[in-house]
Amino acid sequence: MSKTRTETGRTTVDTALPEPVQTESPAPIGPARVFRDTRYTSRTLIMPDDSTLPVIAGQVTACGDDQYAFLKAHPDMQLLTE
Repeated sequence: MSKTRTETGRTTVDTALPEPVQTESPAPIGPARVFRDTRYTSRTLIMPDDSTLPVIAGQVTACGDDQYAFLKAHPDMQLLTE
């Protein structure tokens, strides 16, 4: 962004910042689902894609379908119903 001085001494902006362009709307994320860890109160689970899910106070939250499927298949996890 360049600025120029006018005769009055004020600074003006030659170019404006471009507006951000949103090409696609983000994919909606389903509701967060909470699982209870029946074995540990604190640990880190490693998913097949090397992402991690922290277990805190015996609970872990699945924010996406892949996390939900991973936790649903895990023998130590139990889906909490609200």
